[in-house]
Amino acid sequence: QVQLVESGGGSVQAGGSLRLSCAGSGRSFSGDEMGWFRQAPGKEREFVAAITAITWSGGRTDYSGSVKGRFTISRDNAKNTVYLQMNSLKPEDTAVYHCAAVLSGRLLFGKYDYWGQGTQVTVSS
Repeated sequence: QVQLVESGGGSVQAGGSLRLSCAGSGRSFSGDEMGWFRQAPGKEREFVAAITAITWSGGRTDYSGSVKGRFTISRDNAKNTVYLQMNSLKPEDTAVYHCAAVLSGRLLFGKYDYWGQGTQVTVSS
């Protein structure tokens, strides 16, 4: 069974940091683009960040404008894991964060083939 399992969410005060992890199992994701989406209550799902396969374009990264400069995505293919380092967190970053992977196409355009169950991030002011 192919799975993406997120961890690392929690509650933090504004200005704080969290590091999310997403571990893949059941297949290797080293050749696939991986990334993160988030969804806050009453809001649409939002693309957060993505990183391409290192063998395809050297691990190119993309970020939404709302997190660029504060969040950093990275991957460890040996661990089949993608990370999201979140710094300078704001209350508006509060959401459920989902990990995703796509076999072809781009997460930036909302396309995915695998989806994790999500981890809650709550930022208080």
